[in-house]
Amino acid sequence: MMIGKLNTSSLMSNKNAQLWLLVLGYWCFVSVISLFTLTLWYGAISWLHIGHTIIQSALGFILSFPLYFAVMAIWEQSLFMRVLKSILLTIFVALIWTVARLAIFIHMTTFDDQWNDFGGWLFGSIFIYLGLVGFFHGMKYFQLLQNKHDVMLKTEAEIKEEQIKTMRAQTVARDAQIKMLRYQLNPHFLCNTLNAINSLIEIEEPKKAQRMAIQLSKFLRYSLDNNPNTKITLENELNALNLYLEIEKTRFSERLKLDFNIDKQALQASIPSLLLQPIIENSMKHVIAKNENGGTIRLSANITDHQLVLVLSDTGSTNIDSKMLKSSKGRGIGLRNIDERLKILYGNDFLFELNIMASGALKTTIKIPYEPLNNSS
Repeated sequence: MMIGKLNTSSLMSNKNAQLWLLVLGYWCFVSVISLFTLTLWYGAISWLHIGHTIIQSALGFILSFPLYFAVMAIWEQSLFMRVLKSILLTIFVALIWTVARLAIFIHMTTFDDQWNDFGGWLFGSIFIYLGLVGFFHGMKYFQLLQNKHDVMLKTEAEIKEEQIKTMRAQTVARDAQIKMLRYQLNPHFLCNTLNAINSLIEIEEPKKAQRMAIQLSKFLRYSLDNNPNTKITLENELNALNLYLEIEKTRFSERLKLDFNIDKQALQASIPSLLLQPIIENSMKHVIAKNENGGTIRLSANITDHQLVLVLSDTGSTNIDSKMLKSSKGRGIGLRNIDERLKILYGNDFLFELNIMASGALKTTIKIPYEPLNNSS
């Protein structure tokens, strides 16, 4: 059973086998038509007439081979020359076939007067071979069209494969770039925190320094355990942010105040991990650390027009240069990385805006597409 399937599959994929199987079918059809329109018509039902019909069809099938190769030999010539030579080849092969089958018929039936009907026999032979030559041309055009189609499919497959390779390469490059940008944050934040721990040690605050070291360890563990390429829910981002803020509360104590207003629906919105920490760190550096009375950091999050809108602000400082802040050189590593990460992840479909309010407060607005995720924390 398996061999039969294999042979059928091989036959269907072999164009030459298909061609000659159809030619054989053509001559079987000629035999049947000849039997019913000539033999039965004249009432000459005998094994001699049936045998002659089979023999002449077999001979016609054999002559199809040289005719086919002759037609293929002139295929590249002009259309006019190809048609002219095909007609001449048809007449020549039909003439050979007519002489052969008439001679065989006379030999088998002893009807010597059949040569008088040679013209009628030749006339029918010419039309039979004209049909065969037309079939050869049709099969050739069909095979050319099929080859063209196969080439087109192969080209499309190669193009798709190249596109997939390109997309994979772009994805790898994109992931590498995101990792590079993301991991730039940790050393920057680490240096600031270690300096703070060192300062606590210098002023003989060992308990605070120890607590800050433990908090730093937790924050770095969270950062290392989470893939920077994946997005997390805002709820998980806030949990990570609290790890960071615990460190800052140890540093600034009552000087640091927080005012968070988070819409419940916004908690399930997906955002890049550690997106908010560099912005708040910027406020820590320019506002909380430099004001004797510290300050307040505000964060609001809501969903508007299928976008997650995040607004962060502080109580302000007179030390921020608004013109420098709007330029990329005036922003720290963290703020520049946020802009680059959002470009990579969202293309042009995002807003990252920094504004200095009249009070000197820094207001940061981020808008990204609202993509809800299930909380996996």
